[in-house]
Amino acid sequence: MKEYLKHDEWCIIEEGFNPENNRISESVFSIGNGRMGQRANFEEAYSGDSLQGSYVAGIYYPDKTRVGWWKNGYPEYFAKVLNAAYWIGIDIEIDGETLDLAKCKIESFRRVLNMQEGYLERTFVATLESGKQVKVAAKRFCSIVDDEVGAIRYSITPLDFSAAFIISPYIDADVINEDSNYDEKFWEEVNAKVKRRQAYVTAETKKTAFQVCTGMKFAIFQDGEEIDFNSFRHHREKYVACGVDIMAREGEEIVIYKYVGVLSSLNHAPEALQGNCETVVRDAFDKGFDQLLKEQANAWQQKWEEADIKIEGDISAQQSIRFNIFQLYQTYTGKDERLNIGPKGFTGEKYGGSTYWDTEAYCLPFYLATADAKVGRQLLVYRYKHLEKAIENAAKLGFTDGAALYPMVTINGEECHNEWEITFEEIHRNGAIAFAIYDYIRYTGDQAYLAEHGLEVLIGIARFWAQRIHYSERNQKFMMHGVTGPNEYENNVNNNWYTNYIAVWCLKYAMEAISYVKENEPEQFKRIEEKIKFYELTETKQWKKIAGNMYFPKDEQLGIFVQHDGFLDKEMKTVKDLKPEDRPINQNWSWDRILRSVFIKQADVLQGLYLFEDHFDESTLRRNFEFYEPLTVHESSLSPCVHAIIAAKLGMEEKAYEMYLRTARLDLDDYNNDTEDGCHITSMAGTWMAIVRGFGGMRVQDGVVAFNPFIPSNWKSYAFKIRFGGHILEVVVRPGQTQVSNHSNDGITIKVFENNHTIGAGQTLNLNGTKNKS
Repeated sequence: MKEYLKHDEWCIIEEGFNPENNRISESVFSIGNGRMGQRANFEEAYSGDSLQGSYVAGIYYPDKTRVGWWKNGYPEYFAKVLNAAYWIGIDIEIDGETLDLAKCKIESFRRVLNMQEGYLERTFVATLESGKQVKVAAKRFCSIVDDEVGAIRYSITPLDFSAAFIISPYIDADVINEDSNYDEKFWEEVNAKVKRRQAYVTAETKKTAFQVCTGMKFAIFQDGEEIDFNSFRHHREKYVACGVDIMAREGEEIVIYKYVGVLSSLNHAPEALQGNCETVVRDAFDKGFDQLLKEQANAWQQKWEEADIKIEGDISAQQSIRFNIFQLYQTYTGKDERLNIGPKGFTGEKYGGSTYWDTEAYCLPFYLATADAKVGRQLLVYRYKHLEKAIENAAKLGFTDGAALYPMVTINGEECHNEWEITFEEIHRNGAIAFAIYDYIRYTGDQAYLAEHGLEVLIGIARFWAQRIHYSERNQKFMMHGVTGPNEYENNVNNNWYTNYIAVWCLKYAMEAISYVKENEPEQFKRIEEKIKFYELTETKQWKKIAGNMYFPKDEQLGIFVQHDGFLDKEMKTVKDLKPEDRPINQNWSWDRILRSVFIKQADVLQGLYLFEDHFDESTLRRNFEFYEPLTVHESSLSPCVHAIIAAKLGMEEKAYEMYLRTARLDLDDYNNDTEDGCHITSMAGTWMAIVRGFGGMRVQDGVVAFNPFIPSNWKSYAFKIRFGGHILEVVVRPGQTQVSNHSNDGITIKVFENNHTIGAGQTLNLNGTKNKS
């Protein structure tokens, strides 16, 4: 754990520069707008250790699979969102000496991510090897108003000298992905153009033939006045730059304003790309940096008005929840149904920028409650449009008759994960896709989605489970062998409780959905029946047999559900038995040792109890939590939030708060020693859930939103807003007091502490009591 970032309610602050933390900071201080993103690399040259990263949503390359032993069914490639043209670059040369912080003495350094207004700022004073000292202040952002625009204000002041400067803003598309399987470059130049103060380069991805045009236009001011200049125009393959000679005078600030457009062929015809990019850049240039920044601040103010969580009395907790919400909104806006949420967003290369089951299990609840309902719907439609690919994925593994297996990792619907224990065995992911449909309809009441899209997906998933499950004559039970559950520290196990449970739930929910559509939308049902060749009586007969006679491992003596067959035969140790130098075990132990151990990577049985808590009584939840949590190392970013929510429900307030801080500050404090690869974007939605569903106790029960809040003992208050049924509700919790305000034009009935209350339009409900004080 690294705690070098300063605590502040609205900003992430780094004071002083430690090169060993640079990759972590590059991840944490990343900026984006849902269409593109940029790691917190330096504008000027830096020869030290760095992971350069500029990313464009939806632009990927199918990197050929690299494995030691090829197995039938392996995907042929791993889809990777590519490191794209480096648009922030501004080289500074001073009397022939390059400004490079790796070669300077850094006198002072400060980096600030302003989450309230949506920009990154960096200031430093550095002494060059020649002894010359400069002061630099840089500010940049990716506009969420004009989401193809990036803007930079970069100022440099010679503090104790006058000298000739060469200032060279540039665009460099000659970039690599550090995680390339075969060390190849993925971009080829299509065309380039350099003018006096403008430059453009269009590059195309190999194989997938996506094109991206990145262009810039810049202005230079000296001592407050814009200067005219001629530039040296540079062009080499995939690189364009404009070099400007300036005589810098001691104490006089030089300011470079750089305006950038990043346009892709996802949204523009290739032949129109450069022309459209020139228009976008010109419009940004004409609008000017200050106006763009003002619009950015106003747009973020609106987002914060809708989604902010306010915590009084705990700056660390306040900073972290805002950081998580900020990164979620930088990653996904819901504007484009072709896009989804990669586990690292725009903050790093790991996981390829592709979509995992994380979206459905963790991100959907956040967007349902904080954004328009159509945003959540878009996430479901994304999966519906990949249904045919899911059927193809299942067919590659030998499944037939329209069985659908959604991919573990994808960017276009095709499976591209190439580890057998995940690709072939971590099939519980199918359950997350089905549960998301249920969760969306439960929250929004949009039953029409079933007939339009949802039922086809549910039937495809049910068909998969019906074929994947087998009947054991010896045990007279249906079983499922050879799976990996959410706990990826166990592979190829038999009868993982969570996988068995969610499979049966999927079969039951599919049958419920069939009955609903058949009764309420008979014409639609007939259309679906014919389209997918669905034979209701024959197929549902088998589903009912499975659902009524499935094997679920359980230990009667302990009163717990057993994670999988044989789990209790392991040597039983707890996380407290581990030595500090063992942690994290995935970086210090052999895989063999991990697989033999009892330690759990993330919620497994508890994942099921979280999703289906209303299926079990509190004593069952408690026994399982108290058994499994001490075995859990939380080395998945997705783990702490589930534990926080269950602990809160059980009244285990200290554990709930401990788990909240772990999920909330996972990246800020680098808990798992892996933030340098990028931030854990999808798990950030879990941080929001830990407060709203955990501390706030929010649930939807029979179409009514319910709250059962408690407040951590060191907090003075907390407040959040949610959207529900066309209403905007604000919940404020203080010790011994709960307040719910209805910021809507219509009244609403809600439930608080199991009692119904009706709140009129614009009215506030005040109640004495919280779950921990009354």
